[in-house]
Amino acid sequence: MILNRLTTLRKGKRWSLQYTADRLGIAKSTYAGYESGHRRPSLEALKSMADLFDASTDYLLGRVDHPTFQLEEDTIKSVQFMELTDLPNLELAVDGIFLSVEEMHQFIAFIRAKRELEGKAP
Repeated sequence: MILNRLTTLRKGKRWSLQYTADRLGIAKSTYAGYESGHRRPSLEALKSMADLFDASTDYLLGRVDHPTFQLEEDTIKSVQFMELTDLPNLELAVDGIFLSVEEMHQFIAFIRAKRELEGKAP
């Protein structure tokens, strides 16, 4: 873990060691040990720190240089267009619940009917 990243994130928020430890629900000495490198956080503690600082665990571990997750340009371009009729390769969710194949067919039928009513059908 890149130790100065914890210190930089904490100081960037103008938080004391005690305030940060309190927010994480751990002892001040435990958190200070993480920043100094004398202690290694558990995976759960690492996740809690990432959530607290609005940073990715990869950033805290030194695997990426930006605190938050950023999509690469190629990934962004590939997400901009998605063919919904390509059902076997597509998973969609609404309110965290994945749509069944039947629900996706109904959704596509709804969009096609709406476009036809609006005179926008191909």
